[in-house]
Amino acid sequence: MANSDYYQVLGVSKTATADEIRRAYRKLARENHPDVKKDDAAAAKRFQEIQEAYDVVGDAEKRKKYDQFGPHFEQMERAGGGFHPQGGQGPVDFSEFFGGGGGGGFDFGDLFGGGRRTRGPRGPVRGVNLQARVSVPFETAVRGGSVDVQLDQGGRITTLGVKIPAGIQPDSVIRLAGQGEPSPGGGPPGDLLLTVVVKPHRFFRREGNDLMMDLPLSPSEAALGTKAEVPTLSDGPVLLTIPPGTSSGMKLRLRGKGVVDPTSKVSGDQFCVVKIVLPAKLSPECEALYQKLREIEPKPREGLW
Repeated sequence: MANSDYYQVLGVSKTATADEIRRAYRKLARENHPDVKKDDAAAAKRFQEIQEAYDVVGDAEKRKKYDQFGPHFEQMERAGGGFHPQGGQGPVDFSEFFGGGGGGGFDFGDLFGGGRRTRGPRGPVRGVNLQARVSVPFETAVRGGSVDVQLDQGGRITTLGVKIPAGIQPDSVIRLAGQGEPSPGGGPPGDLLLTVVVKPHRFFRREGNDLMMDLPLSPSEAALGTKAEVPTLSDGPVLLTIPPGTSSGMKLRLRGKGVVDPTSKVSGDQFCVVKIVLPAKLSPECEALYQKLREIEPKPREGLW
């Protein structure tokens, strides 16, 4: 297809943005994919033309050389033309979801994503990358582990064990090489790109590499101080000292009890956010004591305005 207009193949103008080119490619790839149009030689040829066109104009550096030198820029490069295109666009996300932890299978039939297409001067195109999301328990994302993913590929159920590194951030992408679409021309298969979705925890939440949790205290515990047992993900329950005069909203730190940074291997901290809790209904004894306390306790708004 050396003499074809790649922009015309994708149905876009020469001034189209990268997003417009990507959207056009995704639409045409779906419509002409061999899984959609089986035994259709014309569609198969069209699919390869689309892949070849996107391989060039979907890559910023190659597109620049194509616009400058025309469809023969690769031959010029191999002949010593003096430029060396590099780089490639990132994977395309089709926002297909499926459950993790060994849940039910799902069908990749509608997922025609695409990372960078690789094609030798004479070899077949690489298979299309597939994209999906994998749901990971909160503790597994923090401490590391693995989840089982079941794939339904043409009626054949395949279970893959996906390793989850400790401290992985939500929306990180895990690449499973060779688990994408097979190549229609007998080349290498594409990859499976899994975007990590972290399930919420019932009392922990994450802020960067720090863990946050609410710590309920009674008014007397906050006023007089106490020791409270609190959970951690790293070491189980620990005893936390609550100093006298602790106000609602105060953050009490547990150093090194947070998330291990995957790069630096340094742990964040855990913060226990104080929430002073009153009973919905006071007993007569408590009400009498609060009445007495109201007469003698300091007025918190005195002198503020």
